[in-house]
Parts: sequence; C-alpha cells; structure tokens
Amino acid sequence: MVVHATIVGMFIRTTKRRNRDGSTVEYYQLAHNVRDPETRRPVARILHNFGRADELDRGALVRLARSIARVCGLELRDPTGESHPDALDHRDPWPQELKLLGSRALGCVLVIEALWERLGIGLILRKIVAEERSEVAYERALFAMTANRLCEPQSKLGVWDRWLPLVYLPSCWELKLDHMYEAMDLLHRHCARVEEGVFFHTADLLNLAVDIVFYDSTTASFSIDFEDEDEIEMSAGVSDPPSEEPRARAAKEGALRKRGRDKKGTWNPQIIVALAVTRDGIPVRSWVFPGNTPDVTTVETVKKDLRGWKLNRCLFVGDAGMDSEENRKLLALGGGRYLLAVRSGSVKEVKEQVLTRAGRYKKVAENLYAKEVEVGNGELRRRYIVCFNPREAKRQKLHREGILQALRDELDRHRDWDAKAKWAIELLASARTRKYLSVTEAGILYVDLLKAKEAEKHDGKWVLITNDDTLKPQDAAVGYKALLVIERCFRALKSTQIHLTPMNHWLPHRIEAHVKICVLALLIQRVAERESGKTWGWLRYVLTQLQATQFETPTHQFFRRNEPPQEAASVLKTLNISLPNPVLDIQPTPPKP
Repeated sequence: MVVHATIVGMFIRTTKRRNRDGSTVEYYQLAHNVRDPETRRPVARILHNFGRADELDRGALVRLARSIARVCGLELRDPTGESHPDALDHRDPWPQELKLLGSRALGCVLVIEALWERLGIGLILRKIVAEERSEVAYERALFAMTANRLCEPQSKLGVWDRWLPLVYLPSCWELKLDHMYEAMDLLHRHCARVEEGVFFHTADLLNLAVDIVFYDSTTASFSIDFEDEDEIEMSAGVSDPPSEEPRARAAKEGALRKRGRDKKGTWNPQIIVALAVTRDGIPVRSWVFPGNTPDVTTVETVKKDLRGWKLNRCLFVGDAGMDSEENRKLLALGGGRYLLAVRSGSVKEVKEQVLTRAGRYKKVAENLYAKEVEVGNGELRRRYIVCFNPREAKRQKLHREGILQALRDELDRHRDWDAKAKWAIELLASARTRKYLSVTEAGILYVDLLKAKEAEKHDGKWVLITNDDTLKPQDAAVGYKALLVIERCFRALKSTQIHLTPMNHWLPHRIEAHVKICVLALLIQRVAERESGKTWGWLRYVLTQLQATQFETPTHQFFRRNEPPQEAASVLKTLNISLPNPVLDIQPTPPKP
C-alpha cells in the first residue's frame, strides 16, 4: 500500500541528548512536517542531519540561508559581522545614483600630447596664434589632426566627427570642422618658421648629431583621372566651394597634382614629397613639389632652405636620383659637403675608369668592403668610393643565372625566333628579361652573353661620389648604408603608421599643410621610438589599455582613469611622462532637456 502524506512545513529542528556525565549535547536537523493520512496529525520527518551544534560549520548554514534569501527576494544581515569569502552576496553593490556613461582612449593621446609640448611644437604654434590675435584654439586643432595620424588616421571630417568623441581630449571637444581647415591655412603660412623652431628645439633637447643630413623623395598619388591645370579653377557642382580668398590663393600657388611616374611604375596624378632626416631618423624638414618634378631639380630648393638654417658642418647624403653635375655644384656652394650615389651602369666615366681601376678593397663591416678611386686632377678631381657586398654579389649572380636559363628554355620552345612574335615582344618589354636580350639586323632574338658578362661586373657593387676629403672610405660606405633610415621613415609616413594617403584635399596649400601635419606626426613617432626602444605599433597597442571612464551623478559628471597595466606604466616611466590623477575632471551635470 502506498501512503501519501501532505507536506505542512520545513524548519530547523533542535534535539538534545544528555550524557552520563550530566553534560548536554545539542543537534541540528533539517526537518519538515507531513500530515499523516490516517490520523490527520502532523508528523516531523528528518531530511538532513547537520550534526552537533558545537561542531557545526556555521558558514555552511549562512550560505544556505543566503541562497534561500536570494530566491525569496529577502535581504540577509549577519549580526555577528563575520565575512564569508565563499558566500556570494548577490546584491548589486553599484550605487543607483551613479551611472557609467562610457570610456574614452587616454594612453596614446597622453603620450602624444606630452611629446608635443616637450618638443616645443605647442609653444611655437600658440605664439603664432597669439601674434595673429586669433581667439580660436588653432594649436589644439593642429594637435588633434596630428594625434589622429598616430592613432587612427582619418580625414579632417573624420577627426572632428568620429575620432574626437572617442578620446579623452577635453581641450579639443569645442573645436568645429572649420577650425581644422583654418588651422591648416595658418600652418601653411608659417610652416618654415614652425619647422625650424621645432627642429632646433628637438636637436638641443635630444642632443642630436646634425652633421649628416639624409635626403630623399617619394611620391603620393591621388585617385583622380586628370591632373590639375596650371591655374586652378572651380569645378561645377562642387559642394562647399571655397571662398574667394582660397580661390585667389590657389591660382597664385599653381598646381601640385601633376602626372608622373610613381615608385611603383604607374602614371598617375601625384605630388613629390621630399624629406631630410638625421642619422637617427628624426625629420629635419620636408618639401612638397609638383608631381612632374624630377628628383635632380629639387636639390636647389633643399640646399637653399637648409643653408638658411646655418647648420654647422653638414654632409648631404642622397641616392642616385640626386646625382648630376649641376646638383654637385649647387651642393658644393659655400663649402657644402655631399655624399651621393652614382648610377654606375649609365655613367661612362664610372664604367670605364672607376669600376675597372685596380685596387684592393678594405673590409669596413660584415659583408661590406670599400676602396677609393680618384679621377682627374686639381679642381676637376673627383673622388669616388666603390663599395662591395660579397653576399649581395652572390645573390645577384644566382638570380641572373636563373633568368638566363629561363630565357634559353623559352627560346627552345619556339622554332622561329622572330623578334616581332608576340612572345618575343613580351620578353623585350619585360624589365626583368630585356637587359639580357638583343636583336640581330635580320630581326632574330637571341640571348646576349656580352650583356650578361657586363652586368656581372656590377654584382654587389655601388659607387659613391663625395667632395669631402676628410671623409674616410669606410665612413662613406657606412654613412650611405645609413640612408636606409629614410626609407623606414617613408614607409611609416605612407603605409604602415601615419597613412599620408589618401589625401582628401585639392587646394595646393591644403595639400602641403596635410603633408606637414603628417611629418609632425612622424617626428613624434620617431622620438617616442628612439626614447623607448620600441616600435610605435607596439607602443600604441600597449597604451590603448589606458582608458578614461565617464561617470555621472545627479549633480556632477567626472572622468576616472583605470590603473594602467604593467607594460603601459613601464612605457610612461621610460618616456618620463607622469600618470595623471585618478580623477581627471569634474563638471556639473548639464541640465537635461
């Protein structure tokens, strides 16, 4: 027979037992009453024995009580005040009157602003703004655009509309979009003064060696179909047309976006960006030229501008694109010193007199040898430095042998070696293969072994020319190898970090101002990398972990920073940047509409 009982209630039951020695022991039990179906009287049934009261785990009972209280929506207070780490208090500890509104990035802009002031950029710009008696914080607008290039490069509209609301820069939150463009105009008017003041302040602060200046240029293309006319005119249907003042200024400045062959070999409207840096990769000055300007014609402007700075004994280092008879004369004016690469394959004097001159190489560094060759006498004397890299020579020889073998295989595939055939035209048009091919008078294509033998003479070699008699061959070779530092600067400027392109400007002075802003960002990046010994990509990743969180109470709003991780704190310490106070800013809560 199955007996059904009705549960009446559940409770903690206490029982006592008297021992022989007269002592009393108390026990706790979890019990519940059931109604007996026959007698209809409640009967206690034991569900669980907790054990002796003097040996009982009080914390276990508290956890059970808290669990029951949570289900019933009750608040449980322990009169003994004991804390139980393993007993979860499921009450919401967050004060109801305190609201969390969101977080903003703090770490990157904190470092950038500290270096902005340390390098004197902010001071010079504020002085210029004060001289123009402007009430707009143009210095803050330029700082915001520069910091954005290092954090999350965007257009000027993107800086104002999308980026500033995500970073903790209270001094920039009142800026308007027009202030960005007006600040660019101000920078363009005073860019020479700003560059000179910032560089000498930086050189003095960092104790930079400015005895060697590396110079090179690169291209920056535009996604447009046509180049600018010599006199810029307004296009029909342009939204937000410029005022008469920018229109007149553009006509006077002339066009910058001109068609030219960029470093990738394409033919697009572009500009030429030239950069001079120190041996540490610190930018000295930048220039912007029209896109159809040959490299060799930029030296006169560069020499004139740097001569105006009155740098002490300065050695100008440039690649083969800078070498010409006229440029060497310009660089030598006023006792100037230069070290230029020479196109050894196209200069007759180099091919016939320099590379063929006998002489012993001296080891300069690992896989680097150099020797000196002089051509001419007296004032017409020219001093060449021939450099040789055995490892590079071996690599070039293997590469050439592979190309020659591929050409032989290709010729064996065809019975007719007519140079007018499609496959032959493709080989002659390829920069990789045409240097080893020739065509007979009868129009027959063949592999020219004389060209291959001539090319072998240049394996692993490059030639430098200098007018500095005090410069040793080993110093010249090592100095030119250091020109690679400017290539790293260009990579950071164009693709890896700062993203010079795309440029959303068409007025020449705005294009130039955009380049100057990017170069300021490059200066801050290089100083941060030099001082910390880390790449900017790593620094930016670590610094993003430092955030400023916004809170609101019924009466005030305030920002509070989080505790920086160990790596971020170490970066700030290395750069000698103080961590701001935990509470960053307190303002009255604005009235709600």
